[in-house]
Amino acid sequence: MALDQSFVGRTYPPTDPYEVGREKIREFAVAVGDTNPLYTDPEAAKAFGHADVIAPPTFVFAITFKAAGDVVADPRLGLDYGRVVHGDQKFAYVRPVRAGDRLTVTSTIETIKSMAGNEIIDIRGEVHDEAGEHVVTAWTKLVARAAEEG
Repeated sequence: MALDQSFVGRTYPPTDPYEVGREKIREFAVAVGDTNPLYTDPEAAKAFGHADVIAPPTFVFAITFKAAGDVVADPRLGLDYGRVVHGDQKFAYVRPVRAGDRLTVTSTIETIKSMAGNEIIDIRGEVHDEAGEHVVTAWTKLVARAAEEG
């Protein structure tokens, strides 16, 4: 079933704030094998002008992908999540994500396309801090694979 094209441009309400913890940043850095001390050592981060540790660039994926789940779960859109694979991800940072940030994400459907029977949806997540300042924009591309014939 084709996705509802009228959803292009639809914006979903901001998520509840996500508080970025120093330990979560450290765990993420360890999980992705990034040994940069800016992610684990507050003193190293301070030496580079940060108030506390900062997060690796892909850390925000966990926050924005969860927010994209609100889009995916919208039954009116018509997305069969059982057929979805993650197609692409990109980020545009205004500033690093920092320990202590309280971040919200507002998701917008940018495009919906059909290609070779697959449905492709691009979701933009605007991430803001508690003061309302823009931190990063994340784009998530999801592909709902075509149903197999027979």
